[in-house]
Amino acid sequence: MHQLHRVWRSLFLAAGALLLSSAAFASDVVTREFKSNALGREWKYEVYLPTGYETSRLSYPVLYLLHGNGGSGREWVDKGKVQSVADGLIASGDMPPAVIVMPDAGMTWYVDRKEKMEAAVLRDLFPEVEKTLRVLRTREGRLIGGLSMGGYGSLRFVLKYPEMFAAAALLSPAIYAPLPPPNSSARKVGTFGEPAFDEQVWTSLNYPSLWQGYLAKKMPVPMYINSGDDDEFMIEADATKLYSLLRANRQPAELRIVDGAHNWGVWGSTLGDAMKYVFRYSAKPVSAE
Repeated sequence: MHQLHRVWRSLFLAAGALLLSSAAFASDVVTREFKSNALGREWKYEVYLPTGYETSRLSYPVLYLLHGNGGSGREWVDKGKVQSVADGLIASGDMPPAVIVMPDAGMTWYVDRKEKMEAAVLRDLFPEVEKTLRVLRTREGRLIGGLSMGGYGSLRFVLKYPEMFAAAALLSPAIYAPLPPPNSSARKVGTFGEPAFDEQVWTSLNYPSLWQGYLAKKMPVPMYINSGDDDEFMIEADATKLYSLLRANRQPAELRIVDGAHNWGVWGSTLGDAMKYVFRYSAKPVSAE
């Protein structure tokens, strides 16, 4: 009886050790905060760390995910299930182990208007991440993506700074050209004119104003673009327009028009496809030593 007890106790301890070991090596999502000089305040972001990050000596590619108008970085975790999506893609070999950074940006549209959010991303967030996390600091190790307002921001960043990004994912991007529809939040949040929406401000910041400069740099950024076919802002038309422009100029791109509206039903169901695409162009983790 004592021998049986010892066997069960040994099995129990072994199982417990295995569970602790598994927990120690599992992926994780943590909330971080730092002082942004551009914003003049503390700034929060979520970060996904892949399985084994804490114990490895690798530097990982990094994907920045930008949320929609009035959202938060946490939505990628709670609504987009980014942790399980990334875990699954890494396990299947469809993306390398990577760090994913998801900042909070309110209703700034990632431009230097309400707050200096463009400057904050480029001058504060990227250096903060590269200083405090083991991520690659090369173009090939840096990816970007976003939904709605975040798709608008992501497209602006890659067209303005193509030397910084290996690929981009634009989910239902709010890239209305020439102007946002009447029901768009772009007309109401004060970013593009206060108290009234200013068409000239929108036009000066929207992606067509960056197009020729992007082409002149001759640094194509592969882009994944999608939209629901029942988007209440008719983004399927703008997504197709951008894709056609990229194709006409021999720029690498993929387009997906899927069933759904402007919501997490579309973004959550396509996030894995988008991440699989952008990480095709990503560097692999390398030794940090």
